[in-house]
Amino acid sequence: MKIVVIGGTGLIGSNIVSRLRQQGHETVAASPGTGVNTLTGQGLAEALTGAQVVVDVSNSPSFEDRAVLSFFETSTRNLLAAEAAAGVKHHVALSIVGTDRLPDNGYFRAKVAQEKLIRASRRPYTLLRATQFFEFIGGIADAGADADGTIRLSPALIQPIAADDVSAVLAELAVGAPVNGIVEVGGPERLPLDALAREVLAARGDTREVVADVHARYFGSELDDRSLVAAPGARTGPTRLHHWLGRSLANA
Repeated sequence: MKIVVIGGTGLIGSNIVSRLRQQGHETVAASPGTGVNTLTGQGLAEALTGAQVVVDVSNSPSFEDRAVLSFFETSTRNLLAAEAAAGVKHHVALSIVGTDRLPDNGYFRAKVAQEKLIRASRRPYTLLRATQFFEFIGGIADAGADADGTIRLSPALIQPIAADDVSAVLAELAVGAPVNGIVEVGGPERLPLDALAREVLAARGDTREVVADVHARYFGSELDDRSLVAAPGARTGPTRLHHWLGRSLANA
Protein backbone atom coordinates (compact mmCIF):
# COMPACT_ATOMS: atom_id res chain seq x y z
CA MET A 1 0.00 0.00 0.00
CA LYS A 2 1.29 3.48 -0.83
CA ILE A 3 0.86 5.90 2.05
CA VAL A 4 1.85 9.57 1.93
CA VAL A 5 2.64 11.23 5.25
CA ILE A 6 2.27 15.01 5.05
CA GLY A 7 4.69 16.47 7.58
CA GLY A 8 6.58 13.22 7.28
CA THR A 9 9.93 14.60 8.44
CA GLY A 10 8.70 16.00 11.79
CA LEU A 11 8.44 14.50 15.27
CA ILE A 12 5.28 12.49 14.62
CA GLY A 13 5.60 12.13 10.86
CA SER A 14 9.07 10.56 10.87
CA ASN A 15 7.93 8.07 13.51
CA ILE A 16 4.89 7.09 11.42
CA VAL A 17 7.00 6.76 8.27
CA SER A 18 9.42 4.45 10.07
CA ARG A 19 6.62 2.28 11.46
CA LEU A 20 4.84 1.94 8.11
CA ARG A 21 8.03 1.14 6.22
CA GLN A 22 8.83 -1.57 8.75
CA GLN A 23 5.42 -3.05 7.93
CA GLY A 24 6.37 -3.14 4.24
CA HIS A 25 4.28 -0.23 2.99
CA GLU A 26 5.53 2.17 0.33
CA THR A 27 5.65 5.32 2.44
CA VAL A 28 6.42 8.84 1.25
CA ALA A 29 7.71 11.40 3.77
CA ALA A 30 6.23 14.58 2.28
CA SER A 31 7.29 18.02 3.49
CA PRO A 32 8.64 21.25 2.01
CA GLY A 33 12.10 19.85 2.64
CA THR A 34 11.37 16.87 0.38
CA GLY A 35 9.75 19.02 -2.33
CA VAL A 36 6.10 18.76 -1.29
CA ASN A 37 4.39 21.97 -0.18
CA THR A 38 0.69 21.84 0.67
CA LEU A 39 0.42 25.64 0.80
CA THR A 40 1.64 26.21 -2.75
CA GLY A 41 0.72 22.77 -4.12
CA GLN A 42 4.31 22.17 -5.23
CA GLY A 43 5.00 18.46 -5.69
CA LEU A 44 1.63 17.44 -4.28
CA ALA A 45 0.16 15.74 -7.35
CA GLU A 46 3.37 13.80 -7.98
CA ALA A 47 3.60 12.61 -4.37
CA LEU A 48 -0.02 11.44 -4.31
CA THR A 49 0.09 9.52 -7.59
CA GLY A 50 -0.88 5.93 -6.82
CA ALA A 51 -1.44 6.60 -3.12
CA GLN A 52 -4.25 4.87 -1.26
CA VAL A 53 -3.88 6.75 2.04
CA VAL A 54 -2.75 10.21 3.15
CA VAL A 55 -1.82 10.93 6.76
CA ASP A 56 -1.69 14.65 7.55
CA VAL A 57 0.43 15.56 10.57
CA SER A 58 1.69 18.86 9.13
CA ASN A 59 1.98 21.97 11.27
CA SER A 60 1.99 25.70 10.73
CA PRO A 61 5.36 27.47 10.75
CA SER A 62 3.68 30.32 12.67
CA PHE A 63 1.29 30.04 15.62
CA GLU A 64 -0.03 33.59 15.26
CA ASP A 65 -3.82 33.38 15.12
CA ARG A 66 -4.37 34.49 11.53
CA ALA A 67 -1.32 32.71 10.19
CA VAL A 68 -2.16 29.36 11.72
CA LEU A 69 -5.78 29.56 10.54
CA SER A 70 -4.62 30.41 7.02
CA PHE A 71 -2.15 27.53 7.05
CA PHE A 72 -4.62 24.84 8.04
CA GLU A 73 -7.41 26.10 5.78
CA THR A 74 -5.20 26.52 2.72
CA SER A 75 -3.15 23.36 3.11
CA THR A 76 -6.19 21.22 3.90
CA ARG A 77 -8.14 22.51 0.90
CA ASN A 78 -5.17 21.89 -1.40
CA LEU A 79 -4.55 18.46 0.03
CA LEU A 80 -8.17 17.31 -0.20
CA ALA A 81 -8.42 18.53 -3.81
CA ALA A 82 -5.22 16.71 -4.75
CA GLU A 83 -6.47 13.54 -3.03
CA ALA A 84 -9.71 13.67 -4.99
CA ALA A 85 -7.79 14.01 -8.26
CA ALA A 86 -5.47 11.14 -7.34
CA GLY A 87 -8.23 8.82 -6.12
CA VAL A 88 -6.92 8.56 -2.54
CA LYS A 89 -9.22 6.32 -0.49
CA HIS A 90 -8.53 7.43 3.09
CA HIS A 91 -7.57 10.76 4.66
CA VAL A 92 -6.16 10.52 8.19
CA ALA A 93 -5.48 13.73 10.14
CA LEU A 94 -4.08 14.49 13.57
CA SER A 95 -6.01 16.94 15.71
CA ILE A 96 -6.16 17.83 19.41
CA VAL A 97 -8.43 16.85 22.28
CA GLY A 98 -10.28 19.97 23.41
CA THR A 99 -10.30 21.82 20.08
CA ASP A 100 -14.03 22.39 20.35
CA ARG A 101 -13.90 23.37 24.04
CA LEU A 102 -11.39 26.26 23.97
CA PRO A 103 -12.61 28.86 21.44
CA ASP A 104 -10.25 31.53 22.82
CA ASN A 105 -7.26 29.49 21.68
CA GLY A 106 -6.34 30.56 18.13
CA TYR A 107 -4.50 27.33 17.34
CA PHE A 108 -7.47 25.25 18.46
CA ARG A 109 -9.81 27.39 16.33
CA ALA A 110 -7.60 26.61 13.35
CA LYS A 111 -7.79 22.87 14.07
CA VAL A 112 -11.58 23.12 14.28
CA ALA A 113 -11.57 24.76 10.85
CA GLN A 114 -9.37 21.96 9.51
CA GLU A 115 -11.70 19.30 10.91
CA LYS A 116 -14.75 21.00 9.36
CA LEU A 117 -13.11 21.05 5.92
CA ILE A 118 -12.29 17.36 6.15
CA ARG A 119 -15.82 16.41 7.17
CA ALA A 120 -17.37 18.66 4.51
CA SER A 121 -15.23 17.12 1.75
CA ARG A 122 -17.28 13.89 1.85
CA ARG A 123 -14.05 11.96 1.41
CA PRO A 124 -13.46 8.86 3.59
CA TYR A 125 -11.56 10.06 6.64
CA THR A 126 -10.39 9.40 10.17
CA LEU A 127 -9.64 12.19 12.64
CA LEU A 128 -7.40 11.35 15.59
CA ARG A 129 -7.67 13.81 18.44
CA ALA A 130 -4.75 13.37 20.84
CA THR A 131 -4.12 14.98 24.20
CA GLN A 132 -1.07 17.17 24.73
CA PHE A 133 2.32 15.54 24.23
CA PHE A 134 4.84 15.13 27.06
CA GLU A 135 7.35 16.57 24.61
CA PHE A 136 5.60 19.96 24.66
CA ILE A 137 5.32 20.45 28.43
CA GLY A 138 8.52 22.50 28.52
CA GLY A 139 7.11 24.85 25.90
CA ILE A 140 3.85 25.18 27.82
CA ALA A 141 5.84 26.11 30.92
CA ASP A 142 7.83 28.70 28.98
CA ALA A 143 4.59 30.23 27.68
CA GLY A 144 3.36 30.61 31.25
CA ALA A 145 6.47 32.41 32.51
CA ASP A 146 6.28 35.94 33.92
CA ALA A 147 8.96 38.56 33.31
CA ASP A 148 10.65 37.52 36.57
CA GLY A 149 10.76 33.86 35.47
CA THR A 150 7.93 32.63 37.69
CA ILE A 151 5.73 30.18 35.79
CA ARG A 152 1.99 30.46 36.36
CA LEU A 153 -0.05 27.51 35.19
CA SER A 154 -3.57 26.27 35.75
CA PRO A 155 -4.01 23.35 38.17
CA ALA A 156 -6.65 21.93 35.80
CA LEU A 157 -6.19 18.32 34.81
CA ILE A 158 -4.25 17.36 31.71
CA GLN A 159 -3.82 13.86 30.26
CA PRO A 160 -0.37 13.91 28.63
CA ILE A 161 0.68 11.31 26.09
CA ALA A 162 4.00 10.34 24.55
CA ALA A 163 4.50 11.32 20.91
CA ASP A 164 5.59 7.74 20.22
CA ASP A 165 2.22 6.43 21.45
CA VAL A 166 0.34 8.88 19.21
CA SER A 167 2.45 7.80 16.24
CA ALA A 168 1.64 4.15 16.89
CA VAL A 169 -2.11 4.86 16.82
CA LEU A 170 -1.83 6.93 13.64
CA ALA A 171 0.14 4.18 11.89
CA GLU A 172 -2.55 1.70 12.90
CA LEU A 173 -5.39 3.93 11.70
CA ALA A 174 -3.62 4.54 8.38
CA VAL A 175 -3.82 0.88 7.40
CA GLY A 176 -7.37 0.41 8.68
CA ALA A 177 -10.74 1.30 7.23
CA PRO A 178 -11.90 4.94 7.43
CA VAL A 179 -13.85 5.67 10.61
CA ASN A 180 -15.58 8.70 9.07
CA GLY A 181 -15.50 10.21 12.53
CA ILE A 182 -13.28 11.05 15.47
CA VAL A 183 -11.03 8.75 17.49
CA GLU A 184 -9.59 10.13 20.73
CA VAL A 185 -6.42 9.03 22.50
CA GLY A 186 -4.86 10.21 25.75
CA GLY A 187 -2.18 9.17 28.17
CA PRO A 188 -2.77 6.77 31.08
CA GLU A 189 -2.67 9.48 33.79
CA ARG A 190 -4.61 12.65 34.53
CA LEU A 191 -2.42 15.18 36.33
CA PRO A 192 -2.72 18.84 37.35
CA LEU A 193 -0.95 20.89 34.69
CA ASP A 194 1.08 22.89 37.22
CA ALA A 195 2.24 19.74 39.02
CA LEU A 196 3.15 18.07 35.73
CA ALA A 197 5.25 21.02 34.63
CA ARG A 198 6.89 21.22 38.06
CA GLU A 199 7.96 17.57 37.83
CA VAL A 200 9.19 17.78 34.24
CA LEU A 201 11.20 20.94 34.92
CA ALA A 202 12.69 19.52 38.12
CA ALA A 203 13.80 16.38 36.29
CA ARG A 204 15.62 18.61 33.80
CA GLY A 205 17.30 20.66 36.51
CA ASP A 206 15.16 23.73 35.79
CA THR A 207 14.75 25.56 39.12
CA ARG A 208 12.10 28.08 38.06
CA GLU A 209 9.15 28.30 40.43
CA VAL A 210 5.82 26.95 39.14
CA VAL A 211 2.78 28.55 40.76
CA ALA A 212 -0.78 27.21 40.51
CA ASP A 213 -3.16 29.88 39.23
CA VAL A 214 -6.72 28.97 38.31
CA HIS A 215 -6.92 32.04 36.07
CA ALA A 216 -3.66 31.35 34.21
CA ARG A 217 -4.40 31.14 30.52
CA TYR A 218 -3.39 28.24 28.33
CA PHE A 219 -2.57 29.97 25.04
CA GLY A 220 -5.49 32.33 25.52
CA SER A 221 -7.98 30.12 27.36
CA GLU A 222 -8.76 29.48 31.01
CA LEU A 223 -8.99 25.77 31.76
CA ASP A 224 -11.17 23.44 33.78
CA ASP A 225 -10.75 19.75 34.50
CA ARG A 226 -12.49 18.77 31.24
CA SER A 227 -10.62 21.09 28.87
CA LEU A 228 -7.59 18.93 28.07
CA VAL A 229 -8.63 15.37 28.92
CA ALA A 230 -10.00 12.71 26.59
CA ALA A 231 -13.61 11.59 26.64
CA PRO A 232 -14.70 8.44 28.48
CA GLY A 233 -13.98 5.39 26.33
CA ALA A 234 -11.07 7.02 24.51
CA ARG A 235 -8.02 4.98 23.60
CA THR A 236 -5.15 5.10 26.08
CA GLY A 237 -1.45 5.19 25.35
CA PRO A 238 0.75 3.04 27.62
CA THR A 239 3.54 5.47 28.55
CA ARG A 240 3.39 6.98 32.05
CA LEU A 241 5.18 10.15 33.12
CA HIS A 242 8.02 8.44 35.00
CA HIS A 243 8.70 6.12 32.06
CA TRP A 244 8.74 9.02 29.61
CA LEU A 245 10.99 11.09 31.86
CA GLY A 246 13.43 8.19 32.16
CA ARG A 247 13.61 7.79 28.40
CA SER A 248 13.81 11.53 27.80
CA LEU A 249 16.67 12.05 30.24
CA ALA A 250 18.53 9.01 28.92
CA ASN A 251 18.37 10.44 25.39
CA ALA A 252 19.28 14.01 26.40
